[in-house]
Amino acid sequence: EPFSKQDNHRFNKHKPWIETSYHGVITENMDTVLLDPPLVALDKDAPVPYAGEICAFKIYGQDAPFEAVVLNRTSGEGVLRASSPVDCESQKEYTFIIQAYDCGAGPSGADWKKSHKAVVHIQVDDVNEFCPVFREPLYKASVTEGKIYDSILQVEAWDQDCSPQYSQICNYEIVTAGTPFAIDRNGNIRNTERLSYDKQQSYKIMVTAFDCGQKRAKEDVAVHIDVKPVCKPGWQGWNKRVEYEPGTGSRQLFPKMHLETCGGPLSGVKAMVELQTNHIGKGCDRETYSEKSLQKLCGAASGSTDLLPAPSPSTNWTASLLTDSGRDSDLIYRFDGHQAANVPDHVVPQNLTDQFTIATWMKHGPSPGLRAEKETLLCNSDKTEMNRHHYSLYVHNCRLVFLLRRDFTQVDTFRPAEFHWKLEQICDKEWHYYVINVEFPAVTLFVDGVTYEPYLVTDDWPIHTSKIDTQLTVGACWQGGEVATPRFTQYFHGSLSGLTIRPGRIETQKVISCLQACKEGLDINSLESLAKDIKFHFNPAQSVLVVEGEDVDSINTAMTKVSYINSRQFPTPGLRRLHITTTVQCFGEDTCLSIPDIKAVVMVLPPSEPRITITGSNRLVRPAGDLRGPLGVAPFKELHITSTVMKGDSFARRPGVMEVMHNLDYCDVLVIGEELNPERESLEIHHSALLGKHLDATNSTSGISIYGVDSMAHYEQALRQVHYRNWRPATLSERRFRLTCSELNGRYTSNEFNLEVSLIVLHHSAPVEHVNHMAAQPQYMRPVHHPLMIHTLNSHMSGPAPPAATVVIVVCIAALVVIVVIGVYRIHATHQDGFREDEDGGKDPEEEWDNSALTITVNPMEVKEEEREEEEEEEEEEDEEQVGGMTSAESDNSDEDEEEEEEDEREEMKERKQKGKLEWDSSSITY
Repeated sequence: EPFSKQDNHRFNKHKPWIETSYHGVITENMDTVLLDPPLVALDKDAPVPYAGEICAFKIYGQDAPFEAVVLNRTSGEGVLRASSPVDCESQKEYTFIIQAYDCGAGPSGADWKKSHKAVVHIQVDDVNEFCPVFREPLYKASVTEGKIYDSILQVEAWDQDCSPQYSQICNYEIVTAGTPFAIDRNGNIRNTERLSYDKQQSYKIMVTAFDCGQKRAKEDVAVHIDVKPVCKPGWQGWNKRVEYEPGTGSRQLFPKMHLETCGGPLSGVKAMVELQTNHIGKGCDRETYSEKSLQKLCGAASGSTDLLPAPSPSTNWTASLLTDSGRDSDLIYRFDGHQAANVPDHVVPQNLTDQFTIATWMKHGPSPGLRAEKETLLCNSDKTEMNRHHYSLYVHNCRLVFLLRRDFTQVDTFRPAEFHWKLEQICDKEWHYYVINVEFPAVTLFVDGVTYEPYLVTDDWPIHTSKIDTQLTVGACWQGGEVATPRFTQYFHGSLSGLTIRPGRIETQKVISCLQACKEGLDINSLESLAKDIKFHFNPAQSVLVVEGEDVDSINTAMTKVSYINSRQFPTPGLRRLHITTTVQCFGEDTCLSIPDIKAVVMVLPPSEPRITITGSNRLVRPAGDLRGPLGVAPFKELHITSTVMKGDSFARRPGVMEVMHNLDYCDVLVIGEELNPERESLEIHHSALLGKHLDATNSTSGISIYGVDSMAHYEQALRQVHYRNWRPATLSERRFRLTCSELNGRYTSNEFNLEVSLIVLHHSAPVEHVNHMAAQPQYMRPVHHPLMIHTLNSHMSGPAPPAATVVIVVCIAALVVIVVIGVYRIHATHQDGFREDEDGGKDPEEEWDNSALTITVNPMEVKEEEREEEEEEEEEEDEEQVGGMTSAESDNSDEDEEEEEEDEREEMKERKQKGKLEWDSSSITY
């Protein structure tokens, strides 16, 4: 046995050999480990079986999830592999000990030897299995407007992968398109432009992240960025559009407005509010009545001549001129250097003395060229032979010049002849009202109510008297002499309206201001509530308001009181622009804050359009005696003028009709058919009918025109006193008239009211011994039923009456005839005085009967019969009134004479019921 042991020991003399250290790499979730150097064990006993072979590799380490397997016992090759899943995220590296074992001395493996210990270091390679995840579910930040930030906030994502390659976030990206933000690879968000609170108050953007393996985050993250307003000095709490309802008076423009000054100490604030109305009418909303009506309304002296009236058959010299009326019937003439008009001689005032007035609206711009020609508004020059200008008004190089050459008959010395004014208004392309007051030798110019003295006055000799006629022209000057062909020259370029000339009296400042006054402007409500340190002033047109104060609160209160007002009942609708400029003063400085200007608009809503309606009887039938009377007949005695507008119901939202009261500016009565023949008929209104009213009237053979701004009631009263008279009524079959009324110079017109005046034809019987006086009674008079006056003593008596009775009967019949004649004459005379009763108060017609010394005894039975007949007729009249239910305006076919006859009958019946009977003095005649 000892021998054999020695032999075995001899056969396994050496222990295995391996490297002292190994480095290995394993990919997570895989089992193969790549070792460097490879796992190989050597044994010097080779090739001895068993002793020179490698049987095992053993690993020593705490929970090392690896195992080593011998692949070839002879060569000693082995492999290292994971015994369980390896997760890099759990452990990135492993270090353990490995030893190699040979197979021993024999098959039993006894007497084996092991190698030295070698260190194995295993690194676990990562797999990009996780997506980046943001650390916060939502990111919020706020910025101040107007600033550029390097970093507003930082977002951060992370990755669970273990390796730097897959666990690091290499990139961030903003997903939301079109935002003013950017993000860098570290997650810092910045703005790329200056943000504005007014433009956008907050932003919401979505952000994603990528790891270095370009794996994108599974869920994007939201980032909310709020924009905070920087404190900006300026007005706050105002609306850009304010609506104005016509007829609502004064409307506050900025009830909640206040000035933000960002806390700086201030010493004063000055705000200027400007209402821009240059595009409305002639510079602002003014009354658009005719020039004559306006002058009457403003109390101007009568006798002015309108040189630019609306074209009509009687004023046809303006028909060839260009009109630019625009809205609201505001009559404007536009001159482009080719239009002019000759004023007819009968229109031209001939009595210009040392005092007269020329007035006009003018809109004029700069003249082209360096040496512009004269532009004539008004010129009075020789019609033929010579070229002398007696008086003219023209513009030359933005200067207004008035020329006045006196005759030698008036003055024979060197006197002022040309008066020059140089004003910005003449060429600013805006409407202005010019009034030239002549009080020779002084001449004063008013522009928009402001007085201007001439800066230059040149003298000249008077003009020699001649028998040459003169020509008055508008828009140019007439050159009738010293040229081959008479022609217009010195044409005007611009717009004119309301050109008038008034001889004799000059206008007062008050009248001039009234004529050019704006009906819209700025206003301040509750002046008493303003602070004492507030100062304010308006320009004359009340289109500019300046408010000054030392305290911001006082200024704020004052600005909330600023209002817009339009006093017209029917204003011009449309936009009016508002412009507010503000300057702020600080202590010791001129200006310290810049306040942005405010631009807003006032929208004047369209007014409810009135419908003017004229009603009354359309037919008037009168006897010839009435037409011949001193007053004639009043065709429009029963006239009524009403006006209605459509109004919406605020509750039911349904339109309804509502009667309104407003002024009229003219009513025209036109003769339809042949014009009036002055030799036998007239249509006129007495001057007393216009007293106490703002009315005037003109008449001609074609009709009568009543004009002036006054109430509908005054127009009604005046029209009812228009009288038509015909002192040869036999030639008249019928006469027709047409009446129309207007408000605002034709902007609103009434219906055409037609009326026909006709004559009652009276038929007379042939002259016989016993005249039937009833046949001669006017148709509208009620027939008088006379009682039977023959009293028979014996109803059975036959044969001829006794002689005495015959005489009595004849006398009674004769007396009765006389009484009837006198009665009919009295009734007719009483009716003739009917038109005087309305003006003079009238006397009771019964007085004429009371003065009579006659008494008649009436048969009681006949009176009862008469009363029954009267009651029956009264019932018939009531039935006739109820049939049809027509108004007087609709009943065109009803005869006026029948209506008046019924009226007379009703009056007589009323009187008979009161008095019972007609009383005649029985002391005079007995039967």
